[in-house]
Amino acid sequence: MATPGSLKLKQLLHEEATRLGFVAFGVVGIEAPLRREYYQKWLAEGQHGGMAWLERNNDRRLAPEKLLAAPAGEPVARSLVMVGLNYYQNEPARRYRIAKYALGRDYHNIMIKRLRRLAALLREHGGEARAYVDTGPVLEKPLAMQAGLGWQGKNTLLIHPKLGTWLLLGVVVTTLELPPDESGKDHCGTCTACIDVCPTRAITAPYQLDARRCLAYLLIEHHGPIPEEYRTAVGNRLFGCDDCLDVCPWNRWAQATRETALAAREYPDVREMLAWTEDEFRTQTQGTPLARLKLPRLKRNATVVLGNIGGTEDLPALMRAVLDEDPVVAEHAVWAIGQVRSRLAREPANQV
Repeated sequence: MATPGSLKLKQLLHEEATRLGFVAFGVVGIEAPLRREYYQKWLAEGQHGGMAWLERNNDRRLAPEKLLAAPAGEPVARSLVMVGLNYYQNEPARRYRIAKYALGRDYHNIMIKRLRRLAALLREHGGEARAYVDTGPVLEKPLAMQAGLGWQGKNTLLIHPKLGTWLLLGVVVTTLELPPDESGKDHCGTCTACIDVCPTRAITAPYQLDARRCLAYLLIEHHGPIPEEYRTAVGNRLFGCDDCLDVCPWNRWAQATRETALAAREYPDVREMLAWTEDEFRTQTQGTPLARLKLPRLKRNATVVLGNIGGTEDLPALMRAVLDEDPVVAEHAVWAIGQVRSRLAREPANQV
C-alpha cells in the first residue's frame, strides 16, 4: 500500500529523472510477470546464439527480488525504478549505416552516471539501491512494460506510445517499496510491419525473436564468420540493424533526442576502415559502441558491406584485406571480391 512518504519519494525520483534527461519513468514491483517460460524455452533452444552471459545468473534475472540481498543472503529488493532515454535522430548521409543508438557516444557511460544519482537519492531516504544499464541480470523490456513505459512489440522491443521505438532503458533496484505504475497495454493490433520488413526473418512469430538470424546480433555480438546465407541481407549495415524499428507506425510521433552526446560521430568511408591499424581503430572508436567490435570484427563487417555495395574503386582495398592476418577477415574479403566482380560483370560498361 502506498504511503504519503513513498508517494513523495516517487515524485522526487520522477523529478530528478526528468532533470537528468530521462523522458520516461515508471516503477514496478518485484512480483512483475516476465515471460519466464518463453525466456527459458528460448535459451533451451539456443536462440540466444553465442550470448552465453544470458545463461548465467538466471536465478536473479527471473526473480528480481534477488537483485539485492541482505548480508545473510535473503532477497530484499522490493521495487525497480525504470527510466528511458530518447535516442532518435536522423542518420547522416553516407554509404553505410550504423544503428541509431550507436551513432554517437556509448549510452552505457552516459546513463549509468545518471542512474547512480537516482540510486544515491534512494539511499538518502534509507534504502539500498543498485543501477544497471545492460550490465546485470535484468529483463529490462518486460519490466519497462510493467512499469508503464510502453509495451513489448511484436519485434520484442519496447514501444513508447509517444516516442515510438527509440528508448534506451535503465533500471535502479531498491529495497524501498515504491508505489507501482499501471502496466503498459499492447497496441500492436493486427500490424505486422516489423515482421514483414525483417531481412532475415529473425522475428519468427509475433513477440518471438531468433537472435541467431538477427542482423543486429550477427554484426555485433557474433564472433567468427557471418553465415553466407545472411551476408547479402546485411546490405550496407556496418553495425546493427534498425529495420524493424524504422517501420513501426508508432514512430510517427518520434522526436529528435536532445542528448548532444548521442549526436552522430563522423567516420571515414568504410573502404578506409579496412586500412585501419589497431591504434587508428582505438582513436576513432574510443568511447563509442563501435569499440566493442574490436578491429577484426569491424573489418569483417566492412568487407561484407563492400561486397554488397562496392564498385571497382573498392577492389584494391578488398584485395589487401585478403592478406589480413585474421582469417575471418580474409575469407570475407574473398567473398566480397566475388560479389563485386559478379555485380560488375552484369554491367558491361564497367567490366574489370
